[in-house]
Amino acid sequence: MEDPPPSSSSSSTKARGSNDSNTSIGGLNLLNDDLVQNILARLPAPSFASAACVTKSWSFICNRILFRPKLSTALSLNPLLHIRGRLGFNIPIIVSVANGIIGSDAVTDEFKEVKWGVLFSGFSGDGYTRNINEGIVLTVGYLPGLKVEAIPLVRPSKASQARYIDDFVMDINEYSASVSIRPFPVAVILIGEASSDMKPVMEKLDYAMPKDTVIVGDERGCFIYRSGNDSRNACGRRGDIEAVALVFAEDRDRISGKIKFHVALSNGVSAVGAKYKTASVRTSSTDSSTWLTARREGQQEHLDGQTILHDIHELLENHIESPDLYIGVIKHRKFSIGVEKPMPRTCIAYHGVVGGDEEYLYVDGIGIRTGDIFQFYRSDPNSASASLTKVHDSLRNIKLEGNSKTSKTDVDNNVDVFGGFIFACYGRGESFFGHVNVDSSPFLENFPGVPLAGIFCGGEMVRPCTTFFGECQEGSSISCCLHVYSTVYLVMSYTPL
Repeated sequence: MEDPPPSSSSSSTKARGSNDSNTSIGGLNLLNDDLVQNILARLPAPSFASAACVTKSWSFICNRILFRPKLSTALSLNPLLHIRGRLGFNIPIIVSVANGIIGSDAVTDEFKEVKWGVLFSGFSGDGYTRNINEGIVLTVGYLPGLKVEAIPLVRPSKASQARYIDDFVMDINEYSASVSIRPFPVAVILIGEASSDMKPVMEKLDYAMPKDTVIVGDERGCFIYRSGNDSRNACGRRGDIEAVALVFAEDRDRISGKIKFHVALSNGVSAVGAKYKTASVRTSSTDSSTWLTARREGQQEHLDGQTILHDIHELLENHIESPDLYIGVIKHRKFSIGVEKPMPRTCIAYHGVVGGDEEYLYVDGIGIRTGDIFQFYRSDPNSASASLTKVHDSLRNIKLEGNSKTSKTDVDNNVDVFGGFIFACYGRGESFFGHVNVDSSPFLENFPGVPLAGIFCGGEMVRPCTTFFGECQEGSSISCCLHVYSTVYLVMSYTPL
């Protein structure tokens, strides 16, 4: 028997199926590129690879997704946390032990600023208050268009300080020149070892680097690291590792857009009293401290530490809480790298006040000379709050600048903030401001949903640069790289080619 001819109903069904498929493709083509990119970016890798082969338009959008930088970060206070997975052997890694962590909880997505040794409520959602002393904030970045490397500052056993710091600066510049068309990095995140003096390191870096190189970090940390190049790993080498620099250099072969680093500073101290001029200086190498006497500027009488502090405390007698005290020392010095001719520079350096007696004023750190001018500074939450308002406005300007460059015919050139880091003084936080997450608020309010991570530091480092928002108390003509009671913001943005 012959098979019966196909019925009209089956034919119409096939035709309708074909039309539905065409309608489906056409419907997707009607979506704007931003919406399609949002959909494609959420696909798993196999589906994403298949989508790139559908049309030329989708292929272009998929390439644009791959070329965009990404930052992922999460915080956990779970003491039993086990991290699984591994990164490639050529990826630099820095693990730093800080005084606290800042970020979004990996489970609840709640943003937290957590200082070790401070009572913290709501751990694991159980409503209890605990003294938190451990946790982790993990940050992983994908930065197409940049080369990244971890470079150590190694102090050989028989080398002068000036020599090995010069070598460190040259190591950074040589790496940049080897991978980039410019001999300097675009940014450096620097972590110092707790017992090391980072003032001369930052002073040399500030002198050697162009103004568009961003340098931020933690002055006193405790870290381990792994370089992408095994020859840079200092394990087993003779000498002490005083710091490690995560160096970001432009890739000479980059075909993606431009990543830009912006920095902002929230100052947390205010000046107290008159200026002084050091009359005599002694240093103690055992505890890295300085003993000094001074004269009020314009007067000849030598003042001991007890007299100086008495005058300062009288000015502070109306304050309910006793603030932390520092002296900000104006230093006129000459700097050079290698065999260069030394060039004059002026900077301000903060030294914590330890105490005073009938002989000397005692301060932390060394490097003060007879004739240096200094002034007292106190920790001040009111100054910090006012400064945070300025930071908020500065970060908003980054967003507005990006939006102003976007037009209906040039959507692809939008400046996209894709991540940020915070380096906050351990003395700040809820105990300083009376509210939670105050330091993080300028970033969170301007860039909701954008990954943000940070740490509480023992000393905040940032150098003035072309993308710097905020000034040292003495004005822009005086460089200040190491701060006290401050918060440093590193904001990363991306502009497609």
